[in-house]
Amino acid sequence: MPELPEVETVARGLQQAIAGRRILSVTMGKTDFIDDPAAIEQQLPGRRIERVERYGKFMLLRLSEANGTASCSEGVAKDFGSETRESASAALLVHLGMTGNLAPSLAARPHEKHTHVTFLLDDGRELRYTDPRRFGRMAYLERAPLGVELERFGADPLEITSEEFAEQFRGRRARIKALLLDQSVLRGVGNIYADESLWLAKIHPAMLGANLSVQKAEALRRALQAILRNAIALRGSSISDFLDAEGQPGEYQRHHRAYGREGKKCFRCGAMIRRVIVAGRSSYFCPACQHVPRAKRRTGRSVKRAVGKITSKG
Repeated sequence: MPELPEVETVARGLQQAIAGRRILSVTMGKTDFIDDPAAIEQQLPGRRIERVERYGKFMLLRLSEANGTASCSEGVAKDFGSETRESASAALLVHLGMTGNLAPSLAARPHEKHTHVTFLLDDGRELRYTDPRRFGRMAYLERAPLGVELERFGADPLEITSEEFAEQFRGRRARIKALLLDQSVLRGVGNIYADESLWLAKIHPAMLGANLSVQKAEALRRALQAILRNAIALRGSSISDFLDAEGQPGEYQRHHRAYGREGKKCFRCGAMIRRVIVAGRSSYFCPACQHVPRAKRRTGRSVKRAVGKITSKG
């Protein structure tokens, strides 16, 4: 499933390709992944796409007012200034799911199989959404409902401060891996970049958040931000179906140090990468670099804290 770097890559590509274009019409096929198909058909024609941005694992196509008075020129639309942000009263929210793709295309080009939504643009091109498995999501949201929708997500990992990051883990009994994947804690992080960041920071995925020191929390924050920025620079990871807005795969999968490398040597120490289940998800780690958290004794008691059962595979 596309994570922050992949969604950022697509959003940046679409920003360059379609920001400033007006939607003339909407054509739909299967709509079981759309919150309210009628709202999209009725509300989008006539609106200009002011800008395209990422929010966690979602893309937001910010739209002009219905009467077009808040629209801006194509050149201005590429400027993320405050005036443009205030003018966008509604947005098309898009989640790509596992196999979704949103990309512009020449209108004369035949539609690919599993093309479910087509937006005709004012320059003669079409913005097409394809999704073989239809695990994605699409929704038209006005300003107030959009605000409610986005409130449930946590901080952006690329913008979070040291203090804010440490606070997210302080006193938490959940595993570090589970907290990284929790979208109400950090928005946009998924399995790939959680494992890569934990490997870089030398932290075992099963460590409890409450046991993470301030120093380790800062190491993890820096590792996470470095990994995400490098992945964005290389247009994300193409594990199976991911393609950017130009139909090109990402390159970052060639730089994975933990994810998907079970049984291969650790690039840092040479030990074999292992895979365990943490918080219901496969987690790849180096047993030599990322030590299994040890149980601690409570003061005045002989009762050990439960570290939790880790099911090893492979």
